Amino acid sequence: MIIEYDKRYDENIKDLFVELQDDIVNMDKEKYYILTENYREEYFKKAMEDIQKYNGKILLCSENNKIVGLIIALTNNEETLNYDSNVPKRGRITELIVSKNYRKKGYGKQLLNSMETYLMKQGCKDILLGVLAYNDHAIQFYEKNGYHARLVEMTKKVKI
Repeated sequence: MIIEYDKRYDENIKDLFVELQDDIVNMDKEKYYILTENYREEYFKKAMEDIQKYNGKILLCSENNKIVGLIIALTNNEETLNYDSNVPKRGRITELIVSKNYRKKGYGKQLLNSMETYLMKQGCKDILLGVLAYNDHAIQFYEKNGYHARLVEMTKKVKI
């Protein structure tokens, strides 16, 4: 069941953030991502500040009164036409997390659909999100849900 954010779930949200960061750390071939002692509190604080600052929203997924997933999106631009681009109002999904033991049950899709509906009601014509290139499961999930790569960031290790 998809529910609105309530601060009584803050500790569950922090747990989900840590679970995702741990997954990312383990996937990251360059080992840029880390999980620090203060990650849990600091990332939660930053996420909540961004939600306030950028007209964001957080939705939660509950199963038997347990929070098993979340999605966060921000809307931080208006439609812009300038010398090199014509950018529609966009939403940005910053987090979509479903706890490991609850994946493959359709919760991610429910969260994504609910947030897309919210963003469309906000006047967003485009939805952006970022995925670590090594996260094949997430990339496949988003592609199945109509997303595609638009910009690819490349990296190369160099010796100094």
